[in-house]
Amino acid sequence: MKYHLISLGCQMNASDGERVRTVIEQMGYTWTEEETEANLIGILACSVRQNAIDKVYSKIAKWNRWKNRSNLITFVSGCVLPSDHEKFLKLFDIIFQMKDLPNLPEMIHQYGITTPNGIQNGFDTHNDNITEFWNVKPDYASDFEAFVPIQNGCDKFCSFCAVPYTRGREVSRPSSEILAEVRSLVGRGYKSITLLGQNVNSYGLDKPDTEIMFPELLRQIGEMGNQLASEFWVYFTSPHPRDMTDEVIEVIAQYKCLAKQIHLPLQSGDDKLLIAMNRKHGLEKYRQSVTTIRRLIPEATLFTDIIVGFTGERDEQFDATRAALKEFNFNMAYIAKYSPRPGALSHRWFDSVPLEVKKERHQVLTEDLKLTSRNYNESMIGKIFRVLVKGPAKHEGYLAGMTEGKINVRFLTDNTDLIGQIVDVKIKSATDFSVEGDLIN
Repeated sequence: MKYHLISLGCQMNASDGERVRTVIEQMGYTWTEEETEANLIGILACSVRQNAIDKVYSKIAKWNRWKNRSNLITFVSGCVLPSDHEKFLKLFDIIFQMKDLPNLPEMIHQYGITTPNGIQNGFDTHNDNITEFWNVKPDYASDFEAFVPIQNGCDKFCSFCAVPYTRGREVSRPSSEILAEVRSLVGRGYKSITLLGQNVNSYGLDKPDTEIMFPELLRQIGEMGNQLASEFWVYFTSPHPRDMTDEVIEVIAQYKCLAKQIHLPLQSGDDKLLIAMNRKHGLEKYRQSVTTIRRLIPEATLFTDIIVGFTGERDEQFDATRAALKEFNFNMAYIAKYSPRPGALSHRWFDSVPLEVKKERHQVLTEDLKLTSRNYNESMIGKIFRVLVKGPAKHEGYLAGMTEGKINVRFLTDNTDLIGQIVDVKIKSATDFSVEGDLIN
């Protein structure tokens, strides 16, 4: 029996997929790259983005047509809004929440019963059983990069976001399990480890009497790095500006294994728009955090998320976002055109910015980003950087990788044994979003 699994959306879904694969393969299924060969096909959905949810409906329509000629079971999980959940019940054989993953084998054996049970029970966003999910050992997709979930859910309720309605409220994973998984990964030679959560820097706030807070979690990982001989980089995503403290930045500056790259979502450079987004932070709070980062970790790269065309965004508010992007000199910004999502508060509001305006603003901001990114990349020329080699580059005869600051690098070599290793590369040229260099033996 063969299975195929598709993960859409963010890194959290990708990480969840590694645990899903473990459960399925323990049932005796083997992986296939070809959907047409599979007896079991699943998809981890993302209700946060319209194009991602559209892809789910496209896929299941195709798979259901195949059932006329093959014995096929389909399932869906991941970030699913209640409105999509109701529709999926009529389209998929099985729909479950990630916290119920340990029960998937029983669902597959009795999939004809699972769907009506789902209709009776409705959509539950409580995370009471998430610990059982975390106890599933992941089937890591890479031999040198890994995602480690440290929490699930979100308590922020940004007006544009559906995550609190798809993943429930914040629940922190026991720090003992996180530290054990990180130590195990390092012992197995992993070079890049990313701590995952919807709001990683609010880790532990739901368990103030029994759990450590995020700065202490980073500190203990940093001490682990000091004790171990291996070179590895630990990242985290995504933090919330409201909870980004100087202590977190101080800890990152102190320990070598804590990667000098910070992803801090801005979303908008206009305070009134941030209030409408219910972000609970203003531009000045964000500026204070960036100032501390630049002072304590001057070598750090800075990534962000920005939404253009949010409901009511005026030209002058978009200009404020452009100004913020230039002020903070982001190395990378993941720019999204706003689209209302059912379940999120802003879905009730009139989407007042035309699509063409959103596209134009997206293009303008991308051009601004090219300037800030390229300026940094050109400053790398002539310097030697440690680079994690990730695989073949698009150009034949080259390998590609990333610096500790997650800057894309390519260099000429045919030695594929370097994949998964950290090497020295001297940078000789730069483009908008990448650099090229020479391998230093």
